[in-house]
Amino acid sequence: MFIKVQTKDAPQAIGPYSQAIEMGELVFISGQIPLTPGGELVDGGIEKQTHQVMKNVQGILHAAGSDLNHVVKTTIFLKDFDHFQQVNEIYGQYFSEHQPARSCVEVSRLPKEVLIEIEVIARKK
Repeated sequence: MFIKVQTKDAPQAIGPYSQAIEMGELVFISGQIPLTPGGELVDGGIEKQTHQVMKNVQGILHAAGSDLNHVVKTTIFLKDFDHFQQVNEIYGQYFSEHQPARSCVEVSRLPKEVLIEIEVIARKK
């Protein structure tokens, strides 16, 4: 049985998908881009965009009864791999002791021309 996760602490889906889906003890979070919960695009470069994406992930995890310490796997999509070091440093602020499995790839385009998107798989507390 699938349960749709919905929260006002992250932007609403901009297409025919859910913010996240729970299946048993697992939570699958759709790729988050740097939109505020109100739907405004965060400008100001990769640092601000990365922080906003992580805030969105945290909001959805909270709504699903989880947190960053229960993340199993992340996938980071970057528009420019030259941002890898900056993203890695910010990512490390959120995952310092607990370090989930991760993939990071460069892509040619992301929704709304953002610089970063992150999707997450976690387990519930």
